[in-house]
Amino acid sequence: MKTIYYNGQVYTGSLPLVQAFIEEEGKFTFSGTSQEALKQKEEGDVLVDLNGRFVCSGFNDSHMHLLGFGSALNSAQLASHTGSLQEVLDCLRAFKESRIIRENTWIMGRGWNQDYFAGEKRMPDRYDLDQVSEDVPVCAVRACGHCLVVNSRALELLGINAGTAQPEGGRIGMENGEPDGRFFDNAMDLVYDAIPAPDKEDVKDMLLAACRALNSYGVTSCQTDDYCAFRGVYWTVVNEAYRELEQEGKLTVRVYEQSNFTSLEELKKFVEAGNRTGTGSSRFKIGPLKMLGDGALGARTAYLSRPYADDPSTCGIPVFSQETLDEMIGYANEQGMQAAVHAIGDACLDRVLDAYEKALTACPREDHRHGIVHCQITRPDQLERIARLKLHIYAQSIFLDYDIHMVKERVGEELASTSYSWKTLMEKGVTVSNGSDCPVELPDVLAGMQCAVTRRTLKDHIGPYLPKQQFTVQEALDSYTIAGAKASFEEEVKGRIMPGMAADFVILGQNPFETEPEKLSRIPVEAAYVGGTQVYHA
Repeated sequence: MKTIYYNGQVYTGSLPLVQAFIEEEGKFTFSGTSQEALKQKEEGDVLVDLNGRFVCSGFNDSHMHLLGFGSALNSAQLASHTGSLQEVLDCLRAFKESRIIRENTWIMGRGWNQDYFAGEKRMPDRYDLDQVSEDVPVCAVRACGHCLVVNSRALELLGINAGTAQPEGGRIGMENGEPDGRFFDNAMDLVYDAIPAPDKEDVKDMLLAACRALNSYGVTSCQTDDYCAFRGVYWTVVNEAYRELEQEGKLTVRVYEQSNFTSLEELKKFVEAGNRTGTGSSRFKIGPLKMLGDGALGARTAYLSRPYADDPSTCGIPVFSQETLDEMIGYANEQGMQAAVHAIGDACLDRVLDAYEKALTACPREDHRHGIVHCQITRPDQLERIARLKLHIYAQSIFLDYDIHMVKERVGEELASTSYSWKTLMEKGVTVSNGSDCPVELPDVLAGMQCAVTRRTLKDHIGPYLPKQQFTVQEALDSYTIAGAKASFEEEVKGRIMPGMAADFVILGQNPFETEPEKLSRIPVEAAYVGGTQVYHA
Protein backbone atom coordinates (compact mmCIF):
# COMPACT_ATOMS: atom_id res chain seq x y z
CA MET A 1 0.00 0.00 0.00
CA LYS A 2 1.28 3.44 -0.96
CA THR A 3 0.57 6.81 0.60
CA ILE A 4 0.46 9.58 -1.99
CA TYR A 5 1.05 13.12 -0.69
CA TYR A 6 0.09 15.80 -3.22
CA ASN A 7 -0.70 19.50 -3.60
CA GLY A 8 2.23 20.59 -1.42
CA GLN A 9 5.42 22.61 -1.53
CA VAL A 10 8.06 19.90 -1.21
CA TYR A 11 11.79 20.52 -0.79
CA THR A 12 13.52 17.37 -2.01
CA GLY A 13 17.05 18.57 -1.23
CA SER A 14 17.32 20.74 -4.34
CA LEU A 15 15.35 23.55 -5.93
CA PRO A 16 12.82 24.16 -7.40
CA LEU A 17 10.22 22.76 -5.02
CA VAL A 18 7.98 19.95 -6.23
CA GLN A 19 4.33 19.26 -5.43
CA ALA A 20 4.16 15.64 -4.36
CA PHE A 21 5.85 12.49 -3.11
CA ILE A 22 4.94 8.87 -2.47
CA GLU A 23 5.80 6.72 0.57
CA GLU A 24 5.67 2.94 0.57
CA GLU A 25 6.97 0.55 3.24
CA GLY A 26 8.86 3.29 5.03
CA LYS A 27 10.68 4.69 1.99
CA PHE A 28 10.11 7.38 -0.59
CA THR A 29 9.36 5.92 -4.03
CA PHE A 30 8.62 9.10 -5.98
CA SER A 31 8.86 12.90 -5.90
CA GLY A 32 7.51 15.21 -8.57
CA THR A 33 4.25 16.76 -9.73
CA SER A 34 0.85 16.04 -8.20
CA GLN A 35 -0.40 14.87 -11.58
CA GLU A 36 2.39 12.30 -11.92
CA ALA A 37 1.89 11.12 -8.35
CA LEU A 38 -1.88 10.66 -8.65
CA LYS A 39 -1.45 8.66 -11.84
CA GLN A 40 0.27 5.99 -9.71
CA LYS A 41 -2.75 5.46 -7.43
CA GLU A 42 -3.94 1.87 -7.15
CA GLU A 43 -6.73 0.26 -5.14
CA GLY A 44 -6.04 0.52 -1.40
CA ASP A 45 -3.60 3.43 -1.67
CA VAL A 46 -4.06 6.41 0.64
CA LEU A 47 -4.27 9.98 -0.66
CA VAL A 48 -3.14 12.91 1.51
CA ASP A 49 -3.85 16.46 0.33
CA LEU A 50 -1.11 18.69 1.74
CA ASN A 51 -3.22 21.79 1.04
CA GLY A 52 -0.19 23.79 -0.05
CA ARG A 53 1.86 23.11 3.08
CA PHE A 54 5.66 22.91 3.06
CA VAL A 55 7.38 19.54 3.48
CA CYS A 56 11.06 18.68 3.77
CA SER A 57 13.20 15.83 5.04
CA GLY A 58 13.05 15.25 8.80
CA PHE A 59 15.48 17.38 10.78
CA ASN A 60 18.76 15.90 11.99
CA ASP A 61 20.31 17.40 15.15
CA SER A 62 23.93 16.45 14.56
CA HIS A 63 25.20 17.02 18.09
CA MET A 64 23.21 16.81 21.30
CA HIS A 65 22.80 14.80 24.51
CA LEU A 66 19.52 12.88 24.27
CA LEU A 67 19.79 11.13 27.62
CA GLY A 68 20.98 14.33 29.27
CA PHE A 69 17.95 16.10 27.80
CA GLY A 70 15.66 13.42 29.21
CA SER A 71 17.27 13.90 32.60
CA ALA A 72 16.95 17.68 32.36
CA LEU A 73 13.23 17.31 31.68
CA ASN A 74 12.98 15.77 35.17
CA SER A 75 14.94 18.60 36.81
CA ALA A 76 14.17 22.19 37.74
CA GLN A 77 13.92 24.11 34.44
CA LEU A 78 16.25 26.99 35.28
CA ALA A 79 16.68 28.18 31.67
CA SER A 80 13.25 29.83 31.80
CA HIS A 81 13.95 31.30 35.25
CA THR A 82 17.39 32.84 34.80
CA GLY A 83 16.48 36.53 34.74
CA SER A 84 18.12 36.98 38.16
CA LEU A 85 19.87 34.98 40.85
CA GLN A 86 16.78 35.30 43.04
CA GLU A 87 14.62 33.88 40.24
CA VAL A 88 16.93 30.84 40.00
CA LEU A 89 16.68 30.25 43.75
CA ASP A 90 12.90 30.66 43.72
CA CYS A 91 12.62 28.10 40.92
CA LEU A 92 14.74 25.59 42.84
CA ARG A 93 12.67 26.11 45.99
CA ALA A 94 9.41 25.63 44.07
CA PHE A 95 10.81 22.48 42.47
CA LYS A 96 11.82 21.13 45.90
CA GLU A 97 8.37 21.83 47.33
CA SER A 98 6.70 20.00 44.43
CA ARG A 99 8.67 16.80 45.05
CA ILE A 100 8.69 14.08 47.68
CA ILE A 101 12.24 14.21 49.06
CA ARG A 102 13.40 10.69 49.87
CA GLU A 103 16.64 9.52 51.43
CA ASN A 104 19.65 10.05 49.13
CA THR A 105 17.61 12.37 46.89
CA TRP A 106 19.32 15.39 45.35
CA ILE A 107 17.52 18.51 44.18
CA MET A 108 18.70 19.01 40.59
CA GLY A 109 18.32 21.96 38.24
CA ARG A 110 19.88 23.04 34.96
CA GLY A 111 19.93 26.12 32.79
CA TRP A 112 21.11 29.16 34.82
CA ASN A 113 23.27 31.73 33.09
CA GLN A 114 24.72 34.58 35.12
CA ASP A 115 25.10 36.74 32.00
CA TYR A 116 21.29 36.99 31.89
CA PHE A 117 20.96 38.04 35.54
CA ALA A 118 19.50 41.46 36.27
CA GLY A 119 21.77 43.31 38.66
CA GLU A 120 24.94 41.54 39.75
CA LYS A 121 26.06 39.08 37.07
CA ARG A 122 27.90 36.58 39.25
CA MET A 123 27.68 32.82 39.40
CA PRO A 124 25.71 31.43 42.35
CA ASP A 125 27.73 29.87 45.15
CA ARG A 126 27.16 27.39 47.98
CA TYR A 127 25.65 30.01 50.27
CA ASP A 128 23.08 31.01 47.67
CA LEU A 129 21.97 27.39 47.33
CA ASP A 130 21.87 27.02 51.11
CA GLN A 131 18.81 29.29 50.88
CA VAL A 132 17.10 26.48 48.94
CA SER A 133 17.98 23.82 51.51
CA GLU A 134 20.49 23.30 54.28
CA ASP A 135 19.50 19.65 54.76
CA VAL A 136 19.14 18.22 51.24
CA PRO A 137 21.98 18.33 48.68
CA VAL A 138 21.27 20.80 45.88
CA CYS A 139 23.01 20.87 42.49
CA ALA A 140 22.39 23.53 39.82
CA VAL A 141 24.13 23.09 36.46
CA ARG A 142 24.94 26.07 34.26
CA ALA A 143 23.24 26.18 30.84
CA CYS A 144 26.49 25.24 29.06
CA GLY A 145 26.97 22.09 31.14
CA HIS A 146 30.59 23.00 31.91
CA CYS A 147 30.02 24.41 35.39
CA LEU A 148 27.77 23.56 38.33
CA VAL A 149 27.24 24.78 41.85
CA VAL A 150 26.22 22.83 44.96
CA ASN A 151 25.15 23.80 48.45
CA SER A 152 27.02 23.27 51.71
CA ARG A 153 25.18 20.00 52.46
CA ALA A 154 26.41 18.58 49.15
CA LEU A 155 30.00 19.65 49.89
CA GLU A 156 29.72 17.94 53.26
CA LEU A 157 28.52 14.68 51.65
CA LEU A 158 31.26 14.91 49.02
CA GLY A 159 33.96 15.48 51.60
CA ILE A 160 35.26 18.48 49.65
CA ASN A 161 37.29 20.89 51.76
CA ALA A 162 40.18 23.34 51.56
CA GLY A 163 42.66 20.48 51.27
CA THR A 164 41.02 18.69 48.36
CA ALA A 165 43.40 18.41 45.39
CA GLN A 166 42.45 20.12 42.14
CA PRO A 167 41.64 17.52 39.44
CA GLU A 168 43.35 17.45 36.07
CA GLY A 169 41.23 19.10 33.38
CA GLY A 170 38.94 20.81 35.87
CA ARG A 171 38.76 23.20 38.79
CA ILE A 172 37.08 23.33 42.20
CA GLY A 173 36.07 26.92 42.94
CA MET A 174 37.73 28.42 46.01
CA GLU A 175 37.13 31.65 47.90
CA ASN A 176 39.06 32.80 50.97
CA GLY A 177 40.74 29.39 51.10
CA GLU A 178 37.47 27.42 51.21
CA PRO A 179 35.43 25.68 48.47
CA ASP A 180 32.73 28.02 47.18
CA GLY A 181 30.50 25.25 45.80
CA ARG A 182 31.44 25.80 42.14
CA PHE A 183 32.87 23.00 40.03
CA PHE A 184 34.23 23.36 36.49
CA ASP A 185 34.61 20.70 33.75
CA ASN A 186 36.36 17.52 35.01
CA ALA A 187 35.88 18.63 38.62
CA MET A 188 32.14 18.18 38.07
CA ASP A 189 32.72 14.41 38.05
CA LEU A 190 33.32 14.60 41.81
CA VAL A 191 29.70 15.69 42.16
CA TYR A 192 28.19 13.40 39.53
CA ASP A 193 29.89 10.37 41.09
CA ALA A 194 27.92 10.97 44.29
CA ILE A 195 24.47 11.36 42.74
CA PRO A 196 22.47 8.08 42.73
CA ALA A 197 22.44 6.61 39.21
CA PRO A 198 19.19 5.71 37.42
CA ASP A 199 18.50 2.09 36.45
CA LYS A 200 17.84 0.89 32.90
CA GLU A 201 14.08 1.45 33.09
CA ASP A 202 14.71 5.02 34.28
CA VAL A 203 17.08 5.50 31.34
CA LYS A 204 14.42 4.24 28.92
CA ASP A 205 11.82 6.60 30.38
CA MET A 206 14.20 9.55 29.98
CA LEU A 207 15.00 8.61 26.38
CA LEU A 208 11.30 8.30 25.55
CA ALA A 209 10.55 11.72 27.01
CA ALA A 210 13.44 13.27 25.09
CA CYS A 211 12.39 11.60 21.82
CA ARG A 212 8.85 12.92 22.19
CA ALA A 213 10.22 16.41 22.68
CA LEU A 214 12.53 16.12 19.65
CA ASN A 215 9.67 14.95 17.44
CA SER A 216 7.68 18.06 18.40
CA TYR A 217 10.47 20.16 16.86
CA GLY A 218 10.46 18.06 13.69
CA VAL A 219 13.64 16.20 14.64
CA THR A 220 13.67 12.63 13.31
CA SER A 221 17.41 11.88 13.64
CA CYS A 222 19.98 12.87 16.22
CA GLN A 223 23.66 12.34 16.86
CA THR A 224 24.00 12.11 20.59
CA ASP A 225 26.62 11.87 23.31
CA ASP A 226 25.02 9.72 26.06
CA TYR A 227 27.71 7.63 27.74
CA CYS A 228 28.76 10.45 30.08
CA ALA A 229 25.23 11.49 31.10
CA PHE A 230 25.46 9.53 34.37
CA ARG A 231 28.72 8.44 35.91
CA GLY A 232 27.09 5.33 37.37
CA VAL A 233 25.49 4.14 34.11
CA TYR A 234 27.84 2.05 31.98
CA TRP A 235 27.70 2.32 28.18
CA THR A 236 26.34 -1.22 27.92
CA VAL A 237 23.21 -0.18 29.84
CA VAL A 238 22.64 2.79 27.51
CA ASN A 239 22.99 0.57 24.43
CA GLU A 240 20.62 -2.02 25.91
CA ALA A 241 18.06 0.69 26.68
CA TYR A 242 18.13 1.95 23.09
CA ARG A 243 17.90 -1.53 21.59
CA GLU A 244 15.01 -2.53 23.84
CA LEU A 245 13.12 0.64 22.90
CA GLU A 246 13.72 -0.17 19.25
CA GLN A 247 12.49 -3.74 19.68
CA GLU A 248 9.40 -2.41 21.47
CA GLY A 249 8.68 -0.08 18.54
CA LYS A 250 9.06 3.00 20.75
CA LEU A 251 12.23 4.63 19.39
CA THR A 252 10.86 7.53 17.34
CA VAL A 253 14.23 9.14 16.57
CA ARG A 254 17.07 7.56 14.57
CA VAL A 255 20.09 7.65 16.88
CA TYR A 256 23.78 7.82 15.95
CA GLU A 257 25.74 7.44 19.19
CA GLN A 258 28.71 9.77 19.63
CA SER A 259 30.58 7.41 21.92
CA ASN A 260 32.21 9.40 24.70
CA PHE A 261 35.28 7.87 26.35
CA THR A 262 37.99 9.44 28.48
CA SER A 263 40.61 6.68 28.54
CA LEU A 264 42.25 4.47 25.95
CA GLU A 265 41.61 1.41 28.12
CA GLU A 266 37.81 1.92 28.09
CA LEU A 267 37.82 2.75 24.38
CA LYS A 268 39.65 -0.49 23.62
CA LYS A 269 37.10 -2.50 25.63
CA PHE A 270 34.32 -0.85 23.63
CA VAL A 271 35.93 -1.59 20.26
CA GLU A 272 36.95 -5.13 21.22
CA ALA A 273 33.30 -5.78 22.17
CA GLY A 274 32.44 -5.25 18.50
CA ASN A 275 31.53 -1.57 18.55
CA ARG A 276 32.79 0.44 15.61
CA THR A 277 31.40 3.34 13.61
CA GLY A 278 28.41 2.12 11.62
CA THR A 279 27.56 -1.02 13.61
CA GLY A 280 23.91 -1.32 14.59
CA SER A 281 20.55 -0.72 12.90
CA SER A 282 18.82 2.15 11.13
CA ARG A 283 17.33 3.24 14.49
CA PHE A 284 20.39 2.87 16.75
CA LYS A 285 23.89 2.92 15.37
CA ILE A 286 27.37 3.41 16.83
CA GLY A 287 28.95 6.62 15.58
CA PRO A 288 32.31 8.23 16.30
CA LEU A 289 34.60 8.30 19.30
CA LYS A 290 33.53 11.51 21.06
CA MET A 291 35.96 13.48 23.21
CA LEU A 292 35.58 16.71 25.16
CA GLY A 293 38.60 18.89 24.43
CA ASP A 294 37.87 21.93 26.57
CA GLY A 295 35.12 23.83 28.35
CA ALA A 296 32.72 26.58 27.29
CA LEU A 297 33.03 30.27 26.51
CA GLY A 298 30.30 31.39 28.92
CA ALA A 299 32.05 29.74 31.87
CA ARG A 300 35.48 30.97 30.63
CA THR A 301 36.71 27.36 30.48
CA ALA A 302 37.09 27.18 26.67
CA TYR A 303 40.87 26.89 26.12
CA LEU A 304 42.21 29.98 24.34
CA SER A 305 45.65 30.73 22.90
CA ARG A 306 45.73 33.96 24.91
CA PRO A 307 44.19 35.15 28.21
CA TYR A 308 40.50 36.00 28.27
CA ALA A 309 39.98 39.66 27.40
CA ASP A 310 37.62 40.08 30.35
CA ASP A 311 39.63 37.93 32.78
CA PRO A 312 43.40 37.93 32.07
CA SER A 313 43.96 35.48 34.94
CA THR A 314 42.86 32.51 32.81
CA CYS A 315 43.15 31.02 29.32
CA GLY A 316 40.53 28.35 30.08
CA ILE A 317 40.92 24.63 30.76
CA PRO A 318 42.22 21.89 28.45
CA VAL A 319 40.45 18.68 29.43
CA PHE A 320 43.04 16.29 27.92
CA SER A 321 46.77 16.41 27.41
CA GLN A 322 48.12 16.34 23.86
CA GLU A 323 49.43 12.84 24.57
CA THR A 324 45.97 11.52 25.50
CA LEU A 325 44.34 13.13 22.47
CA ASP A 326 47.02 11.66 20.22
CA GLU A 327 46.74 8.11 21.53
CA MET A 328 42.95 7.94 21.62
CA ILE A 329 42.33 9.57 18.23
CA GLY A 330 45.20 7.54 16.76
CA TYR A 331 43.71 4.29 18.04
CA ALA A 332 40.21 5.15 16.80
CA ASN A 333 41.57 6.05 13.37
CA GLU A 334 43.56 2.79 13.17
CA GLN A 335 40.42 0.83 14.06
CA GLY A 336 38.36 2.45 11.30
CA MET A 337 36.38 4.58 13.73
CA GLN A 338 35.27 8.10 13.08
CA ALA A 339 36.20 10.69 15.74
CA ALA A 340 34.43 13.88 16.83
CA VAL A 341 36.07 16.21 19.34
CA HIS A 342 34.51 19.16 21.19
CA ALA A 343 36.72 22.22 20.61
CA ILE A 344 35.49 25.71 21.41
CA GLY A 345 38.72 27.60 22.15
CA ASP A 346 41.40 28.07 19.49
CA ALA A 347 44.17 26.60 21.68
CA CYS A 348 42.10 23.46 22.12
CA LEU A 349 41.51 23.36 18.36
CA ASP A 350 45.29 23.47 17.78
CA ARG A 351 45.68 20.35 19.89
CA VAL A 352 42.84 18.52 18.17
CA LEU A 353 44.11 19.38 14.69
CA ASP A 354 47.59 18.18 15.70
CA ALA A 355 46.10 14.88 16.89
CA TYR A 356 44.13 14.38 13.67
CA GLU A 357 47.14 15.18 11.53
CA LYS A 358 49.33 12.72 13.43
CA ALA A 359 46.67 10.00 13.22
CA LEU A 360 46.09 10.43 9.49
CA THR A 361 49.81 10.59 8.74
CA ALA A 362 50.39 7.33 10.62
CA CYS A 363 47.31 5.63 9.14
CA PRO A 364 45.93 7.49 6.08
CA ARG A 365 42.19 7.21 5.39
CA GLU A 366 40.47 8.84 2.44
CA ASP A 367 36.93 9.08 3.85
CA HIS A 368 37.38 9.28 7.62
CA ARG A 369 34.86 12.10 8.29
CA HIS A 370 36.60 12.98 11.55
CA GLY A 371 35.14 16.17 12.94
CA ILE A 372 35.18 19.17 15.20
CA VAL A 373 32.18 19.70 17.47
CA HIS A 374 31.34 23.42 17.91
CA CYS A 375 34.39 24.93 16.14
CA GLN A 376 33.71 28.38 17.55
CA ILE A 377 36.86 30.39 18.29
CA THR A 378 39.07 30.04 15.24
CA ARG A 379 41.96 31.71 13.43
CA PRO A 380 42.37 31.87 9.62
CA ASP A 381 45.26 29.38 9.66
CA GLN A 382 43.05 26.86 11.46
CA LEU A 383 40.25 27.22 8.91
CA GLU A 384 42.74 26.38 6.14
CA ARG A 385 43.97 23.39 8.10
CA ILE A 386 40.45 22.05 8.73
CA ALA A 387 39.79 22.12 4.98
CA ARG A 388 43.12 20.46 4.17
CA LEU A 389 42.45 17.63 6.64
CA LYS A 390 38.93 17.17 5.17
CA LEU A 391 37.27 17.39 8.56
CA HIS A 392 33.54 17.62 9.25
CA ILE A 393 32.14 20.50 11.31
CA TYR A 394 29.28 20.05 13.80
CA ALA A 395 28.08 23.65 14.21
CA GLN A 396 25.46 25.10 16.54
CA SER A 397 24.08 28.23 14.88
CA ILE A 398 21.64 28.60 17.78
CA PHE A 399 24.62 29.48 20.02
CA LEU A 400 24.79 32.86 18.27
CA ASP A 401 21.62 33.89 20.12
CA TYR A 402 23.60 34.05 23.38
CA ASP A 403 27.21 34.29 22.27
CA ILE A 404 26.73 37.47 20.23
CA HIS A 405 26.24 39.25 23.57
CA MET A 406 29.66 38.30 24.90
CA VAL A 407 32.07 36.87 22.29
CA LYS A 408 34.07 40.10 21.74
CA GLU A 409 34.09 40.76 25.49
CA ARG A 410 35.45 37.26 26.18
CA VAL A 411 38.04 36.75 23.43
CA GLY A 412 38.81 40.24 22.13
CA GLU A 413 38.23 41.92 18.78
CA GLU A 414 40.92 40.05 16.82
CA LEU A 415 39.78 36.49 17.61
CA ALA A 416 36.11 37.44 17.44
CA SER A 417 36.60 38.71 13.87
CA THR A 418 37.51 35.24 12.57
CA SER A 419 35.31 33.03 14.76
CA TYR A 420 32.03 31.16 14.15
CA SER A 421 33.20 31.16 10.51
CA TRP A 422 31.15 28.22 9.30
CA LYS A 423 30.24 29.81 5.95
CA THR A 424 33.93 30.33 5.17
CA LEU A 425 34.52 26.64 5.88
CA MET A 426 31.63 25.68 3.59
CA GLU A 427 33.16 27.82 0.85
CA LYS A 428 36.40 25.87 1.32
CA GLY A 429 34.53 22.61 0.68
CA VAL A 430 33.99 21.57 4.30
CA THR A 431 30.66 19.91 5.18
CA VAL A 432 28.95 21.77 8.04
CA SER A 433 26.03 20.12 9.81
CA ASN A 434 23.96 21.81 12.48
CA GLY A 435 22.63 20.97 15.91
CA SER A 436 21.66 22.32 19.32
CA ASP A 437 23.96 20.68 21.90
CA CYS A 438 20.64 20.10 23.72
CA PRO A 439 20.05 20.47 26.67
CA VAL A 440 22.47 23.42 26.38
CA GLU A 441 19.84 24.82 23.99
CA LEU A 442 16.44 23.47 23.03
CA PRO A 443 16.44 21.32 19.85
CA ASP A 444 14.57 24.09 18.04
CA VAL A 445 15.72 23.70 14.43
CA LEU A 446 13.80 26.67 13.06
CA ALA A 447 15.32 28.97 15.69
CA GLY A 448 18.74 27.62 14.73
CA MET A 449 17.99 28.26 11.07
CA GLN A 450 17.03 31.84 11.87
CA CYS A 451 20.34 32.43 13.66
CA ALA A 452 22.26 30.84 10.77
CA VAL A 453 20.52 33.05 8.19
CA THR A 454 20.44 36.35 10.11
CA ARG A 455 23.51 36.06 12.41
CA ARG A 456 21.37 38.00 14.89
CA THR A 457 19.83 37.23 18.27
CA LEU A 458 16.31 35.83 18.17
CA LYS A 459 14.29 38.35 20.20
CA ASP A 460 15.98 41.74 20.02
CA HIS A 461 17.77 41.07 16.69
CA ILE A 462 21.17 42.27 17.92
CA GLY A 463 23.74 41.97 15.15
CA PRO A 464 24.48 40.89 12.54
CA TYR A 465 27.72 39.39 13.81
CA LEU A 466 30.06 38.81 10.85
CA PRO A 467 27.31 39.09 8.20
CA LYS A 468 29.55 37.52 5.54
CA GLN A 469 29.04 34.27 7.46
CA GLN A 470 25.25 34.28 6.92
CA PHE A 471 23.80 31.08 5.44
CA THR A 472 21.14 31.16 2.75
CA VAL A 473 17.84 29.54 3.75
CA GLN A 474 18.74 26.55 1.59
CA GLU A 475 22.17 26.21 3.23
CA ALA A 476 20.60 26.41 6.67
CA LEU A 477 17.98 23.80 5.81
CA ASP A 478 20.61 21.51 4.27
CA SER A 479 22.76 21.83 7.39
CA TYR A 480 19.93 20.22 9.39
CA THR A 481 19.17 17.52 6.81
CA ILE A 482 21.63 16.60 4.05
CA ALA A 483 24.80 17.59 5.94
CA GLY A 484 23.61 15.79 9.08
CA ALA A 485 23.14 12.59 7.09
CA LYS A 486 26.62 12.95 5.63
CA ALA A 487 28.07 13.31 9.14
CA SER A 488 26.85 9.78 9.89
CA PHE A 489 27.76 8.23 6.49
CA GLU A 490 24.04 8.03 5.69
CA GLU A 491 23.65 10.49 2.82
CA GLU A 492 22.52 7.63 0.58
CA VAL A 493 19.73 6.55 2.93
CA LYS A 494 18.21 9.71 4.42
CA GLY A 495 18.26 13.51 4.36
CA ARG A 496 16.37 14.04 1.08
CA ILE A 497 12.91 13.30 -0.27
CA MET A 498 14.05 11.03 -3.09
CA PRO A 499 13.23 7.48 -4.23
CA GLY A 500 14.97 4.91 -2.03
CA MET A 501 15.50 7.25 0.92
CA ALA A 502 13.98 6.65 4.37
CA ALA A 503 10.57 8.35 4.55
CA ASP A 504 11.46 10.71 7.39
CA PHE A 505 9.81 14.07 6.83
CA VAL A 506 8.34 17.10 8.53
CA ILE A 507 5.34 19.24 7.61
CA LEU A 508 5.66 22.96 8.42
CA GLY A 509 3.01 25.64 8.70
CA GLN A 510 4.90 28.01 6.39
CA ASN A 511 7.42 27.81 3.57
CA PRO A 512 10.82 28.97 4.94
CA PHE A 513 11.87 30.08 1.45
CA GLU A 514 8.99 32.58 1.51
CA THR A 515 9.33 33.65 5.17
CA GLU A 516 11.11 36.78 6.40
CA PRO A 517 14.46 35.68 7.87
CA GLU A 518 13.64 37.28 11.25
CA LYS A 519 10.46 35.17 11.45
CA LEU A 520 11.84 31.71 10.62
CA SER A 521 11.71 30.67 14.29
CA ARG A 522 7.96 31.32 14.34
CA ILE A 523 7.17 28.71 11.68
CA PRO A 524 5.11 25.98 13.37
CA VAL A 525 5.93 22.28 13.08
CA GLU A 526 2.64 20.63 12.19
CA ALA A 527 3.69 16.97 11.91
CA ALA A 528 6.71 14.67 11.82
CA TYR A 529 7.10 11.20 10.33
CA VAL A 530 9.78 8.52 10.74
CA GLY A 531 9.80 5.70 8.22
CA GLY A 532 6.42 6.88 6.96
CA THR A 533 4.82 6.64 10.43
CA GLN A 534 3.55 9.78 12.10
CA VAL A 535 5.41 10.42 15.38
CA TYR A 536 4.12 13.93 16.07
CA HIS A 537 1.04 15.98 15.23
CA ALA A 538 0.52 19.50 16.53
